[in-house]
Amino acid sequence: MATVGYHASHEQFPPSEMLDCVQAAEQAGFAAAMCSDHIAPWSERQGHSGFAWSWLGAALQATSLPLGVVNAPGYRYHPAIVAQAAATLAEMFPGRFWVALGTGQAINEHITGERWPTKEERNARLRECVDVIRALWAGETVTHFGQFRVEEAKLWTLPPKPPAIIGPALSEATAEFVGGWADGFITINAPGDRLRKLVEAFHRGGGEGKPLYLQCHLSYARTDDEALANAYDQWREPIFPGVVNERLRTPQQLEAAARFVRPEDVAEYVRVSSNVERHLEWLRGDLELGFEHVYLHNVGRNQQEFIEVFGERVLPALR
Repeated sequence: MATVGYHASHEQFPPSEMLDCVQAAEQAGFAAAMCSDHIAPWSERQGHSGFAWSWLGAALQATSLPLGVVNAPGYRYHPAIVAQAAATLAEMFPGRFWVALGTGQAINEHITGERWPTKEERNARLRECVDVIRALWAGETVTHFGQFRVEEAKLWTLPPKPPAIIGPALSEATAEFVGGWADGFITINAPGDRLRKLVEAFHRGGGEGKPLYLQCHLSYARTDDEALANAYDQWREPIFPGVVNERLRTPQQLEAAARFVRPEDVAEYVRVSSNVERHLEWLRGDLELGFEHVYLHNVGRNQQEFIEVFGERVLPALR
């Protein structure tokens, strides 16, 4: 049976409200949760960006859910710090934490003042980060001089079992790249043919037999017009492809880029509907493609309404 989880969007809500939401999601029947890890929101309208790692400790304590986070080591976070943070959570909450390690976006990572590298350079740095993190989790003392420096680092608190490292990808090239080193694969909702090609690329790169994770951006409301308005207000900036949103540095720049985005454009990237059966149809299609872990992100601010309706009508149908 697939795991259906709740996505906590730190860009859109204060962490205290997100904690209430994840507790409500567990009570409604969601079986897992994940969260974003940003230092800036996608737009000023979203207006928040709490520190994900502080929130994760609180959420793991406040619920019994497994939780994950998408993180970009090597810039804002030194990989040894990511390794320590993840190891501590995994020691406190064994078997309940995973981390997806990706190449990041300039809007979050540029704050250290480094030049923002090309995608190829970021892939190479990510692979170095993953190797250092795994070595630290294995109890090794690590010295590494590459795209970043590590000198005689050792973790003194380790979990019984290291957390899974999941590889995020939005392109076939990246999906194939992460297939060789990640413990699983995560991407976002897309048409079925597109998702199938991403999964095939992950398998081609070495990911055959590894678990598949999917983050679904959706907008549910009582009417289609309200659902579309919510999606347009909150999620029109993140729909740009990586060549755009990975390189812009501020919410203001993303808002300027989204000036000519229309509501119908957003509906191509966010699953917009007031019809619960339509959402079930989309999700059943995801499960047929082999995604075992599906995380639902209602992009509107109506989180409690979404949690209640999907808890009552969607989760039981998927079981």
